Amino acid sequence: MFAGRLTQATLRTLDWLAERTLPPEDLPAHQRTGQRGEEAAYFYLRRRGYVIIARNFRSPNHRGELDLVGWDGDVLCFIEIKTRTTRAVKPAEAAVDRYKQKELALVARDFLRHMPPSCQWRFDVLAVYYDRGDSRPSFELLQNAFSASSHRGFGDSY
Repeated sequence: MFAGRLTQATLRTLDWLAERTLPPEDLPAHQRTGQRGEEAAYFYLRRRGYVIIARNFRSPNHRGELDLVGWDGDVLCFIEIKTRTTRAVKPAEAAVDRYKQKELALVARDFLRHMPPSCQWRFDVLAVYYDRGDSRPSFELLQNAFSASSHRGFGDSY
């Protein structure tokens, strides 16, 4: 556990140094916030016992990306991360609408082709909030946030 916290502290320090010494990235502010949230989410899930096996998985067959894929016990989890700097407008998880769910389900189906047929799996959504400019985020994890079975074609044979 200590090694994970040390790694996270080291990454925070390196990010802080990079902000002050390197030329700014060409990414818009919301994408930089998203990257920061994904990094924080990775460590948060590891502290909760998840074993992360893939980050930013893309399929050559479908649009979209799985932010994180990891094991929670014996269940494979496809984790969508939504980062926000405020809760004022709408909850971060509301951004995972039916269209986004369908997109995630198709990419997850491609990932599952490489897993044993008996593999248990689910979709989780992790909301990461940097409220009031806090450097440390708060998290809201929704396990089994939605079902892929409602998306036409997902249950078809691989």
